[in-house]
This record gives sequence, C-alpha cells and structure tokens, in this order.
Amino acid sequence: MWLRLFFLLLYLVLLFLLARFFEAIVWYETGILATQLVDPVTLSFRKLKTILECRGLAYSGLPEKKDVRELVERSGSVMKGELYSALKNAEEQAESTSSTSFSGEVHFYELVEDTKDGIWLVQVVAKDRDPLLSKSNWGKMVQKVSKFGIRTGTFNCSSDPRYCRRRGWLKSTLIMSVPQTNTSKGKVMLKEYNGSRIETEHIFKWMTTHVASRIKIIRLPQQLRQEWNRSDQYAVKMFLFAKLAQPPAFFSALSVKFTGRIEFIFVDVQNWDNDSCMEDVGVHQVPSYIFKTPEGTYRYGNSTGEFISLHAMDTFLRSVQPEVNDLFLLSLVMVNLMAWMDLFITQGATIKRFVALISTLGTYNSLLIISWLPILGFLQLPYLDSFYEYSLKLLRYADTTTIASWVRADWTFYSSHPALFLSTYLGHGLLIDYFEKKRRRNSDDELNANNLEWLSSLWDWYASYLIHPIASLHHFNESDFDEDPSLLLQRLAFPDLWLRPLVPTDYIKNLSTWRFRCAACPAKEVSGEGERRCCGDTGAQPPEDPPYSDHHGTDTELTSHRTCVCSNPAGSAGEADWSSWPCDMLQCTECVVCLENFENGCLIMGLPCSHVFHQQCIVVWLSGGRHCCPVCRWPPYKKKGDRSDHIANVQG
Repeated sequence: MWLRLFFLLLYLVLLFLLARFFEAIVWYETGILATQLVDPVTLSFRKLKTILECRGLAYSGLPEKKDVRELVERSGSVMKGELYSALKNAEEQAESTSSTSFSGEVHFYELVEDTKDGIWLVQVVAKDRDPLLSKSNWGKMVQKVSKFGIRTGTFNCSSDPRYCRRRGWLKSTLIMSVPQTNTSKGKVMLKEYNGSRIETEHIFKWMTTHVASRIKIIRLPQQLRQEWNRSDQYAVKMFLFAKLAQPPAFFSALSVKFTGRIEFIFVDVQNWDNDSCMEDVGVHQVPSYIFKTPEGTYRYGNSTGEFISLHAMDTFLRSVQPEVNDLFLLSLVMVNLMAWMDLFITQGATIKRFVALISTLGTYNSLLIISWLPILGFLQLPYLDSFYEYSLKLLRYADTTTIASWVRADWTFYSSHPALFLSTYLGHGLLIDYFEKKRRRNSDDELNANNLEWLSSLWDWYASYLIHPIASLHHFNESDFDEDPSLLLQRLAFPDLWLRPLVPTDYIKNLSTWRFRCAACPAKEVSGEGERRCCGDTGAQPPEDPPYSDHHGTDTELTSHRTCVCSNPAGSAGEADWSSWPCDMLQCTECVVCLENFENGCLIMGLPCSHVFHQQCIVVWLSGGRHCCPVCRWPPYKKKGDRSDHIANVQG
C-alpha cells in the first residue's frame, strides 16, 4: 500500500510540474498567460457575447458593441483563461445536448421535487397538445441553461394524465423548480411560466429573476455595515460588489448549489455617491467578489485559475468549504488511482496483472467504505462540532494560499482535458512497470511465466487454500476431533482416490528425527571413526544430517536418497539400542517404504501415529503429495491421541 501511495504522490507531482511546463511553453510562444487580463476593447462582438452568456447576463437589449463591452466590464475582469474556457465550452455544448424524459409522477418527484440543491427546467406537454417550445428552440434552451448547472427535462402528460390534472397542467407550459429556503433540507417550490413571449432570452430572464430572488440584495451603505458586522449561522459569505441591476446567473446558480453552506450577498453600488463604506470593509475596486470568513476576507480573482465563471468559482468554493460528500468523492478518486497502480507494479503474466488489479480494487474500496462509516458516525456527535469547525478553519487557511490556487487551476485544466490526464497516467505507469521489472529481474522467478502457467499456479494455490489442514504440528491441542476414532470420516476428510489435497510441507521439519544405533556399538564410539570401527566399514564418511527438501521423487528413487553409514544391518530387535529410541514411537527395525532394514547410524524419522521410517524415504513420500502415514494413513500434521497405551498394547 505504501508503495502505491508513493507512486501516486509522485504522479501528482509530475502533473503539477507538467502543468507549469505547459504554462511556460504558452508564455514563451505567445507571451500570454492564462491569468493575464484581457482588454474588452480588443475583443470581437462574438467573443463578448460568449463571455456574457457564460456569466449569465442578458444582452438582448444592447445592440451596440460599446454597451455589451461595458456590461462585461461591470460584471468582472476578463482573463485569457476565462476567454479560452468560454469559447471551448460553447463549441462542446453546441455538439451535445441531453435532457431527461420523465415517465410519471414517481420519476418526476424523485428527480425534481426531492432535489434540495439544484435547479430544474421542465417542459410540460399537455395531452393531445403541442409543446410550448419547438424542438429546435427547446434544444437552444437546454444549451443555454446547462452552462449554469440547470438540469432540464420533458414531462408528457399522456404518460400520467391523472397527475397532470391534479397539478392543473391542462395546457403545455414550462415549470422551474428552485429550493424555497436557504437551508440544506428546505422545500422546493415549482414556478410556472405565465409569459406570453416564448423567446429563449425572455424565458431565461424569467428564470434568472426568480433564482436571484433567493440572494440577499443590499442597495444602501447602512445595510452593508449591518450585514458585514452581523454574526449569524452563516460564518462563510460570498459578496459581490457590482453596478448591475441583478447578479449574474452563475452567481445565483452557485447560491442554490451551496445552499446551507455559504450565504451569497449581492451589493448593488450603482447609486452610491460615497465609497467610504466600501473602503471601511476593505473593498477598493468595483466589481469585486469578496469571500468573507471568520478568519478574514479573501478577494476572489487575484490568483491563478480564479476566473469569473461557474466552474472556476465552484471549484474554489468546494475547496474552501467542502461538504462530506466532496471529501468522500476526493478520497474515492485517490484510492482508485492508487489501486490502478497495481496493474503496473505487479510483474508477470497479463492475466496475473488484471487479477491482482481486481483484487486490489475490491480491497481498497471496501476498506474505504468501512473507514468512512465510523467517520460519518462521529460527525453526528454534538460535542465534535468544535473539532469540525477547527478542521474547516485549517482547510480555509491552506486553500487560500498560492499553491492551493495552482492545484485548483491544474484540476480545472486536467478535468477539461481527460485525454491528457489518461495519457500521463499511462506513461507514468509504464515507467513504473519498467523500473519494477528491472528491480525484480534477479529476484522474481515469475517474470517470464505465461498466462497458462500462472493460471495453473493460481489454481494450485486456490485449491490449497480451500483444503487447508485443520491443524498443524505447531499447535497440537487436545480436542474431541483428535480423538475421533471414526476411520470413515478420516478417509473422507483426507481421501486418496478421488482428491489429493494440497497441504504445505512446513510440518515435516517438526517431525521427530534421530539416528538408529546398534546395541553392539558403545555410544561413545558411535560417531565419526568410532562408528566405522564398530561396523567394520572404513570407506564411507558419515554425512551430515540432510536438509529437508521438497523433492518430488518416485518410489524407485527412495533407496538412492537414503542415508546410511554402516553396512551391517541390525538383524533383530534385540540387537538395536532402544535406550535412544523415543518412548512414543513403535520399536521396529525395517522401513516399510523401501522395505530395507535400518542400518547403524541411519537417520530415521517418526510420525505422530508412532510409525518409524527412513528419514529420506518418508520425506520424499510426504513431499510428493501423499500427506498420510504409509501404514495407517494418519495425517502426519495432525496429533494423535494418547499413544502410550496404544504402543504398549502393540509391543506387548
């Protein structure tokens, strides 16, 4: 996880540097920055109208370019970035328009009447009547209002005539839904259009007038002083000081979107003769967008990416006054970007990469949701309100810095260019894949494995996981299961014909191991040269204890893997030295695997069932997948009950 987090932070730094690089290239080639102001006098009439449309100001009664230019100047300064975004959005919206078709009362209620922070414009088509707006005019209306986050839809009364009669929609009309109060859970009011003119500009002016009525409007200096010094539930306020008849549509639309979080106030200074009141509150320029918080004031528009547009101001307000849903979406994006790094970090077969990616995506998203549940519960506690307020204060301090404005500008830039974002992410991932492959070249044996080999190994692991042993030799606990005498259940749990379970072989190194000794050789001589003198063999050197291996051998290889020191076999039980024999093991002189007698100095091994074999013989038997005793079929990783009585009965 930490490796993925490191690569994600590295990618974010790369995006930041890449944005600065693009900005430097544009500045070098054109000498113009996105934050550079534009003189409206140099703009064409079409560009001026495009800016006014994006800001949401009516210009239908202004035929002269001079009047249009003055209206642009009264609503705010124009930057190169805003002009570029306005022209780009106008081209994109001209190509694609979308509108919702309501199927009935329930559908209409869920999307329109139950919406607390959005605006809807719905065209109601009465039964057996023509719509109020034609198809072409309705498409223009959809394009115009969608710039301000206003959603549109069509309700055909033929699909639910009873609901239309109850509502009184007996003729085709337009319905606009706007939250009625400034609280986050307020009611929604439906306004019906009663005008006689059906031009797009006239309908849009009717909409903006109703939406602007939600904003508090100040027209006198005394009202400004009272409002500025007033302390109420709205600790965060957005002021607009301008010489306009009504606020721009984007400003009014934001007031609906941030209902319950930020209070929007429009200060009309058209008839103010004295500017001393504005200077007292720190406003020295008109128009001005002032963001007021308990920590102080911040003039919007002085930093990078702070344009006079809906999307730019929405990004700014979301960063300085976020809600829980905004933080959750941000964490969701970051976590999934981290998870997708696993596609490049994982080395080996292609299917292996995607399986690892799906596993990581599921794990990370599940952990994210599980982590957010207690956070949401804590936020509901009343004594955490102060902690929540202090957290917002720290966030506002951080998000009003220059670096934060750069990050917001980069977010806006990459969100409007998704192809560039995806290509940089892919390039970063390929670099990670290259360096990871180089780093693991000498340590990872699965780099050259193909898909079929990896799927085979995955199936082996999965089957081993499903058929994991009930207990291991590390934790032998006395229980009723260990003392179960039912041989049938044992054979069903550990079958040998219809299923061979895959069991880890770690338990082999914990089995009892010792050397077989002849009674004729003294114990002090049974080592090194003394061992050879006892048995009469002077040729072979006694080998060290062989390591445990996972060699998969056949039955014909057992004899060759056996470790013997002497060639004189112990003929009978009386010739063996039973004093060094473990008390819980059956006394025997023959290995039933290779059918040969134990020789003096041979390494032998006992199983939990008390049966004894050559060490190498039983290791090859067990590591070959036959996890049971060759004599009684008892699992070697499972402890057997009290064996003292059983051994006494067998040997007695």
